[in-house]
Amino acid sequence: MKQIFIRFCFYRVRFFLALAACVFPMIISSCFGSCGVYPGAEGALENTSLSIATWNMQALFDGKDDGWEYEEYRAGSGWSEEKYNARLNHIAEAIKGMGENSPDIIALIELENKNILEKLGSEYLAQEAYKYYFFAGNTGYSLGIGILSKYPFSKATAHSINVDGEIIPRPITEVEFSPKEENIILFACHWKSKLGGDEKTEALRREAARLILRRQKEIRQENPKTPILVLGDLNENYDEFYRRSGQVICALMPDDPEAARIAGYLLLETDGESSPKENSDVQSVKESDEQDFLIISEEKPPVSSFFVNCTGVFYSPWCSELKNGSYFYSGGWETIDHFLLNEAFFNTEGWQFKDCFVMDTEPFVNSKGEPNLYNARTGSGLSDHLPLLLRLYKAKKIPPT
Repeated sequence: MKQIFIRFCFYRVRFFLALAACVFPMIISSCFGSCGVYPGAEGALENTSLSIATWNMQALFDGKDDGWEYEEYRAGSGWSEEKYNARLNHIAEAIKGMGENSPDIIALIELENKNILEKLGSEYLAQEAYKYYFFAGNTGYSLGIGILSKYPFSKATAHSINVDGEIIPRPITEVEFSPKEENIILFACHWKSKLGGDEKTEALRREAARLILRRQKEIRQENPKTPILVLGDLNENYDEFYRRSGQVICALMPDDPEAARIAGYLLLETDGESSPKENSDVQSVKESDEQDFLIISEEKPPVSSFFVNCTGVFYSPWCSELKNGSYFYSGGWETIDHFLLNEAFFNTEGWQFKDCFVMDTEPFVNSKGEPNLYNARTGSGLSDHLPLLLRLYKAKKIPPT
């Protein structure tokens, strides 16, 4: 029987107004993370809106040779401290250029270390009030995940997953915020790429989904109404099941009768206005703790009509609101960068979904309308991924009568 070990690092960070700077390292097994706050401008935090961005940075390395950089980011290939600083400046200018869409919280995928995150926030984005940061990575791997925020974290966790001795390259980062005293739990992810074969790597992406499902169950036990947001580069399209001819169980599964049948969960039928009934020609219901995929719904709030005894149903803006994609590969668009929202963002309480869009304007795109990928040799461009931006609004609480 396949053995699966989920190793995680956890710490709580409390921030005080008088605190000028702090860094809290954590190293447990193969997983590490750093969190801190530094002096900076205070932003306009009285707004009743909240914007969150996710952006894969296409391998953002610093200017030092530490031995695990990609070849083009080494001194011998012409990489330098000057190119590194220039790249940070271009990234910061692009973020500031978002104007009113400038995010309050931004997850940056593919960073080498926490120093990059801190320098970007404290120097190049000093006036944008990103005072709080968190970085997590796995020991022995080149790149990790960073988060810049205008709001403090009440909890920051890095989860590392080991499947049969193989560690998923990037940890799953879990952070908890309470902007305007309304709690949100965010999972920033960079799931395993398809390099190495679809079938083998799919298993690793499904284990990442399993971890999120496990954490969702634990979170719901404490508070079933907690807003949960999964974001980042999942290396899987929202319609991956259809792209693979509807024959493979993917880490992201559509709320589709054939998908439910293949996954081994009871299909539901409706008979007019009567209650759903079991279809006798499908397999038995599996135990929910075996589930290792998230269900993608186009409904608001997200619901599953065809999976029985399943958890982890999320709304994906790719289903209806977003067009084209965020990554251009082999002549076609892919939708591998995501925001996945649970039902709490649609229940008229606390932070509620407003809209979501791809940043597909200059300087994020080139003259062809494709991602303005970064060229380490010339120092031109930004990234081979486009940022996604999610906007939320705070629903007003109606006092009891």
